[in-house]
Amino acid sequence: MATTTAEPSDAGPSLQSGAHPTSSTPKTLDETTPFVDYAVQQAQLYQKAFNDALDSAVEYSKSRLSQIRSTSSAHSQQFLGALHDLKSDYNAYEELLFGKIKEGVHIASSHPIITCGAAASLSFVVLKRPRRFMYYNALRLFVSEEALIKRATLQVGELRQVIESIKAESEKLEKRALHAEEEFLRGRTKLRQAGKQIQSVIQSAYKIERKARGLKDILGDLPKREASHFRSQVSKLASEAKNERNTLTKEVSKISNYGISV
Repeated sequence: MATTTAEPSDAGPSLQSGAHPTSSTPKTLDETTPFVDYAVQQAQLYQKAFNDALDSAVEYSKSRLSQIRSTSSAHSQQFLGALHDLKSDYNAYEELLFGKIKEGVHIASSHPIITCGAAASLSFVVLKRPRRFMYYNALRLFVSEEALIKRATLQVGELRQVIESIKAESEKLEKRALHAEEEFLRGRTKLRQAGKQIQSVIQSAYKIERKARGLKDILGDLPKREASHFRSQVSKLASEAKNERNTLTKEVSKISNYGISV
């Protein structure tokens, strides 16, 4: 009995010591609950706004698709109607054309003389030679013979004047060509003669160069002072002769390029 009565007295302090944390936990829950509810409400509002926007976009797309479908069907119906009208008009014109052709063939077969006359008259109008023949025959009917002779005489005179002017111009051109040919031949002759003269001058330049080399050998026997003075003069003359020879050789090459043998 003593043990059973002592258990409540031991449990009392333990229960009292655990009462303080249980009282602080509801206090923190009461403080955080309004924030959670507000966040949940805002999330619900955003979700609702998003769903409304999505529904409105879907409805707008459906309405636009229906409008496009209706307008495209209307345009296609209009195009098909216009195509049908065009086809009916083409058939009508085709029937009318073939009807006229059949009627013309029937008339031509029933009136062969009129058809031949119409074909002959059409050939006279369309073809060049029959048209010219018909024109001159009609002109003879309405114009006198003297007028035709006068007109023909004038035309022949004009042709004779044109031919005379052509002859005079051709004579001038022939004279000019003959003169140019003579000048060309004379120029060729002059160029050939000039080339030969240049060749002779080149040979003279060669001789001068050989003499200059011979003089250099002779000057070796003279005293050194006088030999150096003459040697410089001889070398200068030899170089001048060589330069002239090279220049004349180029001129001969130019003449040869014109096809003139030198």
